[in-house]
Amino acid sequence: MKYLIDNVSSKRLLFRKLTPEDFSLWLPFHEDKNTSKYWSDIHKNSKKACQADFDRTFSRYQNNLGGKVALISKNTNKLIGLCGLLVHEINQVQEIEIAYSLLPKFWGFGYATEAAQRCKLHASSNNLATTLIAIISVDNIPSQKVAINNGMQIDCKTTYANNSVYIYRVKL
Repeated sequence: MKYLIDNVSSKRLLFRKLTPEDFSLWLPFHEDKNTSKYWSDIHKNSKKACQADFDRTFSRYQNNLGGKVALISKNTNKLIGLCGLLVHEINQVQEIEIAYSLLPKFWGFGYATEAAQRCKLHASSNNLATTLIAIISVDNIPSQKVAINNGMQIDCKTTYANNSVYIYRVKL
């Protein structure tokens, strides 16, 4: 489970493994049309989309491919988003991605940047890779800003899951 960021914290956030009980707390993410506007392969049914998200995460946990973990606000003890390191194959190369998603009401407060920076620190301090990537839709400017705030730069433009994306990269 070396890629999994569990039982750690940052200034305002606690990181813990996702549990099935988190489903109803994460469902509003998939119910908000603004969260899926950058991806063409998202389920239109919010419950199916949330279940697919959870299934992928639990499969990653079981197969040591990292996985998104719950981001919990230290102030409120409430779930505000998901973040983690994900092992992917991109253009026939194994890469480690920093992935982050927040419930819309928590956008714009720097939580995604804080979470992404903690992921980067985990990867660096555990010698998990020499570089990290972020896979971001070419139209998703807010997520691109998070990547830039985490020291990342555009490495290339490609297609991922039938979407036009930038691969942002940072050296560790």
